[in-house]
Amino acid sequence: MNARARSRRALLKTASALGPAAILGVGSLISSPVRAQTPLKWANLTPGFTTLLTDYMLARQLTKANGLALGKPTSYTAVSTYYNDFVAGNYDVCIGSWDTFASRYLAGVPLQYVCSVTTGNMINIVTRAQAVQKFQDLQGKTLAAPQSTGTYRMMRAIMQEIDGIDLEKVATVQNVDNPAASVTLVMANRADAGLTWEPNVSMGLERVPDMRVLYSAGVAFRRKLKLDLPYFGVAVRKEALARDPGLASRLNQAFQQSIQGITTQTEEAIKIAGAQSGTSPQVLKTAIDSRRLEFKHASMQTEEGRRSILVANEFLKRSGALPAVVDKEFFAS
Repeated sequence: MNARARSRRALLKTASALGPAAILGVGSLISSPVRAQTPLKWANLTPGFTTLLTDYMLARQLTKANGLALGKPTSYTAVSTYYNDFVAGNYDVCIGSWDTFASRYLAGVPLQYVCSVTTGNMINIVTRAQAVQKFQDLQGKTLAAPQSTGTYRMMRAIMQEIDGIDLEKVATVQNVDNPAASVTLVMANRADAGLTWEPNVSMGLERVPDMRVLYSAGVAFRRKLKLDLPYFGVAVRKEALARDPGLASRLNQAFQQSIQGITTQTEEAIKIAGAQSGTSPQVLKTAIDSRRLEFKHASMQTEEGRRSILVANEFLKRSGALPAVVDKEFFAS
């Protein structure tokens, strides 16, 4: 065999090992799927907006494109069970409120925070009671709220520091299992007000003509600190990261791409995930158009992303909603 033939044979062998993407010079994760690593489990909350993210990612094959071995997510209806199963290690990737992850991390749960995906504009107190015209009127009234959630603690802290009102001292708080139940009780006149988040807010506004937003956590926080209040984000178990050191970066990119798709092709995203969300397409569209459901990606691999959490963490620490400020190991950076 002459030198030219040997060289050609070696080139073909190398090209075969690298695969077609390397031969063509394709570097994009979308156009050239990364080989999936260890299988991962994830979950979503129904009814709720998290299905927009998970279903859009699967439909557009963003998981496969980013080398994420994620199949159909497990759906939960009870918020407490959703978080408890993540804490117990029953699944690897969780979409939830950043302060819930922070409180679990501070308590020793092995997790890291990858990115934020929405702002606190989602968190609202709604009412239909004529006696509750402003949030100060909650004195002596009944407030339905999912008390096991970080959302409840966040709202309580914001109202306490910004407006000097402690929800548990002015109102009778009635615990519910999920944010949809808060709205249901207000609709049935079994609670004067309800703490909930989108798309449940828009669902209530659509069904009951006299329902209205009484207080917005995101608006109050921005008014006080001139910053967006981070809200839902993505956390991953440390053991999953240990198995696959590049996992955090690929998860971050997949969620960034999902948010970009949802915000630029909203109607298409709603068609893909609307049926699974437990919410009508019109309600989801209303929630997004109103900017109460505001998708905004913030990577913890950037200083700006980490700062958004640390500022909010300091705020919640002062109010007693969180016992301490997370250290750098909280961030999957």
